[in-house]
Amino acid sequence: MSLPMKAMILAAGEGRRLRPITDTLPKPLVPICGRPLIDYALDRMEEAGIGTVVVNSWWKAEVLEAHLAQRNSPDIKISREAELLETGGGVKNALPLLGDDAFIAVNGDSLWVNGLSPALARLAAFWDDERMDALLMLFPTYGAPGYRGPGDFFLHPDTSIRRRKEHEIVPFAYMGVQILHPRLFEGAPEGPFSLNILYDKAAEAGRLHGMVHDGMWYHVSIPEDVAETETAFLAGHTLKMV
Repeated sequence: MSLPMKAMILAAGEGRRLRPITDTLPKPLVPICGRPLIDYALDRMEEAGIGTVVVNSWWKAEVLEAHLAQRNSPDIKISREAELLETGGGVKNALPLLGDDAFIAVNGDSLWVNGLSPALARLAAFWDDERMDALLMLFPTYGAPGYRGPGDFFLHPDTSIRRRKEHEIVPFAYMGVQILHPRLFEGAPEGPFSLNILYDKAAEAGRLHGMVHDGMWYHVSIPEDVAETETAFLAGHTLKMV
């Protein structure tokens, strides 16, 4: 498919694990090498030619929206939440601004460096509307600075993915970058809910797929990750093989 003309950045959460930094600052505005996290994602979207980006807000909404108002491109539309709707509820609430076609959705704290080709264009080229309702960008767990978890998904040869089972270690982490189709939200709950509910629904139907990123990804979760990420950036984004 051609690159979607609309995208969403999920930026409403509290970022509790990054406290005390996020006591006064929304997590997407945490600076890495002098620039807020969300600006890196917006830059990638602008470079890709995405015309409209919807950003949801709740925690420190006024601070986030004031920062976004300083940008001229892309065209940013705010979906402010009266209550924190979580990932699934936040996207569902913004669907009227996103239209009827598949769109890119990115976590406000997701930070990546392109590989041989721009990641968003590669993700769009990978999308198969006949087979997919959700396409998640994945990264090997061993190579991500700041990542300490057991992985999120197992990737099958046909690119379908399944969630990690309890007590299982799987090789890929979800990067917080994806393509979603509005049909995935048919019958979705009202109010706050996690996108994980819809991932499980898509997986059961064989319509949840994954693509492995060929560049770098940085996982900023706790205050100590900020310095580690900045060091990796300044070192040239090299992949540390262990």
